[in-house]
Amino acid sequence: MSDFATVVGISRGYIHDGGGLPEPFAGLAVAGPIVAGEHTFGGQPRLILDPATGGKLAAVCDSNDQAIDKAVHAANRAFASWRWSTSRHKFEVLSCWAAALRQHELALARLITLEQGKPIAESMGEVNYAATYLEWYAHEAMRPHGETMPSHKSNSELCVRSEPVGVVAAITPWNFPLAMPARKAAAALAAGCPVLLIPSVRTPLSSLAFAALGHQAGLDASLLQVLPGDGAYVVPRVLGHADVRAVTFTGSTRVGRIVNNLATQHMQRVSLELGGHAPFIVFPDCDVDEAVAACVIAKFTTGGQDCLAANRIYLHDDIASRFRERFVARVGALKVGHGLDPGVQIGPMTLRTGVDHCLAQVGDATKKMARILVGGSDLTNLGENFMAPTVLDGVRGDMVIDQQETFGPIAPLQTFNCTQDVLRRANQNNYGLAAYVFTESAHTQALAESALEYGMVAINTASFTGAPIPFGGFKDSGVGKEGGVRGLEEFLRFKYTCRYHKGLDAHRSALGAT
Repeated sequence: MSDFATVVGISRGYIHDGGGLPEPFAGLAVAGPIVAGEHTFGGQPRLILDPATGGKLAAVCDSNDQAIDKAVHAANRAFASWRWSTSRHKFEVLSCWAAALRQHELALARLITLEQGKPIAESMGEVNYAATYLEWYAHEAMRPHGETMPSHKSNSELCVRSEPVGVVAAITPWNFPLAMPARKAAAALAAGCPVLLIPSVRTPLSSLAFAALGHQAGLDASLLQVLPGDGAYVVPRVLGHADVRAVTFTGSTRVGRIVNNLATQHMQRVSLELGGHAPFIVFPDCDVDEAVAACVIAKFTTGGQDCLAANRIYLHDDIASRFRERFVARVGALKVGHGLDPGVQIGPMTLRTGVDHCLAQVGDATKKMARILVGGSDLTNLGENFMAPTVLDGVRGDMVIDQQETFGPIAPLQTFNCTQDVLRRANQNNYGLAAYVFTESAHTQALAESALEYGMVAINTASFTGAPIPFGGFKDSGVGKEGGVRGLEEFLRFKYTCRYHKGLDAHRSALGAT
């Protein structure tokens, strides 16, 4: 746990050594909710485990009623001053925070790998990704977000001003334990809103480190507070406060509906980034080798535990055999192991339930005559959370894997021979987050872009996200956007003012005449 201790900073009282706690917590670094700059240790401690080995990493105390209430009140008090702080001050704080992330890049990456499982190279990329959001929104805080407009009323001036919406509850998932807190917090803080960060109960350490570095970078401690614990308890308690004016959530569609319903009690602003079931469509005129390489990335990054993962891979009949052969060879060569080990490309799944879900989908598909081309089993010789990278062929629409999000390292292949048919099949689900299309035809690109019912369409690439873009989907994949100017607007409210000035038009005409 030296990385955790280094990043969070024992000297600030953010963790203690677990002295006096009974087994299984004795001797572990112990953290608690960060409330107004101090850790609180009143809640029940919870073990945080390395998903690759099952080893104990730390203990984190759950947030109790007292901690939650104190955090909300502290955030609301901080809002009164932060909302009026200068754009330059916001810029400096967010920029300094980004620099702190980059300074501690390796320690943060190791922390991500230890609690989430992904390979260290991916974790390093996640730290960089998180820093870019702080940097981008630091600059966005300097830009005006109001407008004036020509008046349709005589003797009147019309304007719209933006205001921060208020205290924001940010609920983040376990698959990107640093990037998602950064994406949400950077936008909310740039807009002028304090943040109550509610990390996944599985991966709270990255959020605690993220907040600690922000405080060290000059962010008032009450502007970013961390409330770990069971979301089923913490989220309703937080959203039960009328002073919380917005909630942003990334996670499953099922839980997103619950969050949305909870927010109606006080009519809180809601932004939901939910599940995905991305189609990956390979047309016959593409560069097959490029499509194969991109598909490996789109499917197996984060071990497939990604809402952007390619879950339904459609191959045109003319190139299916070539793609299949090269793709299987690439997947079969992926190195599986502990994310800190050299050369590992696939780490463990964060939860054993994820492995079981994958095995169930494979079992259903093979019963219905799909073929396993590589993988297909768990890897218990490595640990209970490891799943072999798997390729299934002959997948059909009546199989569970075609209907439900996988969130694991399984690549299901199916074929097509008609453009209209494959676009129709790609749209035949309730998700609409991201879609991938590989073709050199400008006509096919334009047709796919307009026909696919997805919030994001990637053409001839597997890399398309980033701080400037509006990340978000359609249908059951959520509402609202994250990133870019649209992401900032999720935390702003817009006030219209009509100023009437008697004789204004006459004075303007007189000035014009002179």
